[in-house]
Amino acid sequence: MANPLFRKHILSIPDFTRAELELIVDTAARLKAQPRDDLLKGRLIASCFFEPSTRTRLSFETAIQRLGGRVIGFDNASNTSTKKGETLSDSIRIISSYADAIVMRHHKEGAARLASEFSEVPVINGGDGANQHPSQTLLDLFTIRETQGTLEGLTLAFVGDLKYGRTVHSLAQALSLFGCRFYFVGPEALAMPDYICETLDSRGISYTLAETIEEVLPEIDILYMTRVQKERFDEADYQKIQGRFVLREDMLRGARDNMKILHPLPRVDEIETAVDASGHAYYFEQAKNGVFARQALLSLVLNETV
Repeated sequence: MANPLFRKHILSIPDFTRAELELIVDTAARLKAQPRDDLLKGRLIASCFFEPSTRTRLSFETAIQRLGGRVIGFDNASNTSTKKGETLSDSIRIISSYADAIVMRHHKEGAARLASEFSEVPVINGGDGANQHPSQTLLDLFTIRETQGTLEGLTLAFVGDLKYGRTVHSLAQALSLFGCRFYFVGPEALAMPDYICETLDSRGISYTLAETIEEVLPEIDILYMTRVQKERFDEADYQKIQGRFVLREDMLRGARDNMKILHPLPRVDEIETAVDASGHAYYFEQAKNGVFARQALLSLVLNETV
């Protein structure tokens, strides 16, 4: 089938239409059910990680190789010409003359969009600072659809660091296209940014602030946990919230049967390990789904028909 993502840069979730998101999710589901090893045959992908990331890099590189493609690149910017002072724009000009697409992660917000202005080939944003991480959102959407059978009209709770957690920002933006309802559970100091709430308001999406996980658990289809980042607090403030947003196995008794727990990982102590054996835990399958979502993304960007 023809697809609208062919040869497009993948930079930000707000750039996608609802139909494009559904196309990626459908393609990921098809590739999980019926694996293909020819969709990137003869293609060379540059994996350029200016900032370390184990899961995202390995997930992309696994996706490329399982589709029959080959990978060049680096996972440490200190071993590249940027160490000598080369600009990002010059680096991208050169790399794009070698490869068919560039998967890029960078610590600076907006770096992927800047790179797209100088690249001869599609740039796929693998995360740029606290800005966007679109492929994480795509695997989240795929996982939610896989567990619930739909993306339409679900109720989700986002828990933990809602201020700096780019995954919940992007996921809220994406799911607002599907009429979902949200609970925001976290400390006031790490509340959801105003611009996300304004987006939800403009689309008529309902969201509610909550104090505890327990009060929202009976109402939700997805519990999306994030890590409260200790490094962003002084010790006294961190002590006030430590332990308030930890998910324990006994808290799950009031959950709906279909409720699944997601987490972008890595976790520290916000989900007790006893929860892993629960039928509600789905975060490791979520991480595994990253390969299929990235296979779908790469296939659609590099093939006119899939």
